[in-house]
Amino acid sequence: MSGTIDGRIPATRSQLTEISNAAVALHREHFGRGPGAAKTHISDNLVVCLLTDVFTPPERTLIDAGQIERVRETRAVHHAATEDIYKSRMEAVLGRPVSAHLSTIHVDPDVAVDIFVMGDRA
Repeated sequence: MSGTIDGRIPATRSQLTEISNAAVALHREHFGRGPGAAKTHISDNLVVCLLTDVFTPPERTLIDAGQIERVRETRAVHHAATEDIYKSRMEAVLGRPVSAHLSTIHVDPDVAVDIFVMGDRA
C-alpha cells in the first residue's frame, strides 16, 4: 500500500521507516519494551503501523492464564491516557495534524495495529 503524506508526493521508504521508528519508540516508552518489528503503510489520509511481538511479560502471563480481556481492557485504558502523546509525536514525524489515533491488539498472531488519521493541513 503506498500513499502520500502531503497529498501529492508518494511517501519514501525513509519516511515510512521514520514513522515505524516513531511507533516503536512510543511502544517502548509506554510499555517498557519495543515490539519485535514494525511496518508502516499509508493510504489516503490513513497511516497504519503494524507492530509484531508486542506483549510484555506480565501481559503474556495474563494471556497464558486465559485473561485476554484483562489485557485488552488495560491496553484500552492506556490508549485513552496516552492518545494525545501518540498524536503529537506522529504530527511531528508526519508534519501534518493527526485528527485521530486508534489502536487495537490481536493475541494470535501477536500483533498491534496503530492507525493515525491525518487531518487537513492548517
